[in-house]
Amino acid sequence: MSAPKSFHLPLSRRRLVQSLSLTAAGLWAPGAFAELLTLTPAMTEGPFFPDKLPLDQDNDLIHLTDHTSPALGTITNLSGRVLDSKGRPLKDALVEIWQADDKGAYIHSQGAGAAGRDDGFQGYGRFETSAEGGWKFRTIRPGLYTGRTRHYHFGVTIKGQPRFVSQLFFQGEAANASDGVLRSIRDEAQRASVIREFKPVADTKELAASWDIVLGFTPGEDGAAK
Repeated sequence: MSAPKSFHLPLSRRRLVQSLSLTAAGLWAPGAFAELLTLTPAMTEGPFFPDKLPLDQDNDLIHLTDHTSPALGTITNLSGRVLDSKGRPLKDALVEIWQADDKGAYIHSQGAGAAGRDDGFQGYGRFETSAEGGWKFRTIRPGLYTGRTRHYHFGVTIKGQPRFVSQLFFQGEAANASDGVLRSIRDEAQRASVIREFKPVADTKELAASWDIVLGFTPGEDGAAK
């Protein structure tokens, strides 16, 4: 499988004209496009962050060490980068993911369908970013449950900063139009930045998507925000 392409975030018409003007004038410089990045919107953590973390907490949510069978559902490969507000990659950022299983149940005692949850699905994972800010997870497509569209929860923690929480959505889901969390994002560019196309992986039944998480601050050398 070829490496996923970087996510080019949407520009407003005014910003696009500005960028084209820079190029025409020969003033384009490395990092200039970074000023035009759309910041990833912060969203609710939701009520179903695991109230008891699983023993397995790696970035492969499909296979558990004490299970011989993989999780149920469509395998999905997620990858991307964590960037600061200037578009620079952030190394050693802790990226967390949590989600519903194929039946729409979280690993939470009060979650919908908790009694029938797929116990072969990890439900939560974590990954520290590389020098290039890269992260990746091998998981499943989340199941649907009443009141929400299909989505993943993400948390990103940078040294010296509180955890940043957002969500990732599927392009083309009918329930996107009525999802209260997604609709609450008023900025069109920001809303578009958290909706991704999940493409089939060649010669498999798997899906893949790439998503860059752009944080709204520039950390200093000690990890503090500037």
